[in-house]
Amino acid sequence: MIRSFVPTLLCAALAACATKQENGYGVGIQAERQAALDQAQQKDAAPDTPGMYLALIDRMQAQGLWFASLAHIDAYEQQYGESPDTILLRADALRQTGQPGASAAAYARLADTPLAARGLRGLGLLAGEAGDFAGAAQRFEAASKRAPTDALMLSDLGYARLRMGDVTGARVPLMKAAELAPNNPKILSNVALYLLASGQAANAQGLMTQQKFSADVQQSIRADAKRVGDAARASVASR
Repeated sequence: MIRSFVPTLLCAALAACATKQENGYGVGIQAERQAALDQAQQKDAAPDTPGMYLALIDRMQAQGLWFASLAHIDAYEQQYGESPDTILLRADALRQTGQPGASAAAYARLADTPLAARGLRGLGLLAGEAGDFAGAAQRFEAASKRAPTDALMLSDLGYARLRMGDVTGARVPLMKAAELAPNNPKILSNVALYLLASGQAANAQGLMTQQKFSADVQQSIRADAKRVGDAARASVASR
């Protein structure tokens, strides 16, 4: 369950943002798969059911074993057949192993499945990795419309808009993401980036200090803030 508690400094940052005008990369483990994984860990059982095998592949991907997961996806589909779950697992693994074309084709196949939002998010991640932040934002926005309470999709949308130079447009999705998942470090790092980009350096530093972000993470956020500033200036100049 997502806790409703929001850290004090984040509350202050959200409150500061609220005074302004309203201008505007993993696979979720299903309950059955998590239960099967827990059982396998307790009993050291072999992956002899579809749910248990999918849980094993989930765990491989969580550990960064992307190439191994591709081999096991092949084995799973030989035994149990293809499903939206395996298409998504394959698409994520292809993206993580430097095969963007094949990954995009797999994500696109999810368009008419219950995992369509995840497919759109994957296409957005691919666009962002290629430096096409406008295309990424478009796909993340479409994904968020299908899954409006998915905090990571909202955070991705906010980040893509920041990298486009659209600082004001990033505010609402990032604030939604922060309140939906107030303890997620990735989301909070994007909030800190937004605060820096919008001129709230003290709030940004307070949030980074409270969350105990490492020096490398803080440096990365500041480097991104410079990129956001450059993009914002370029956007203004092109009008």
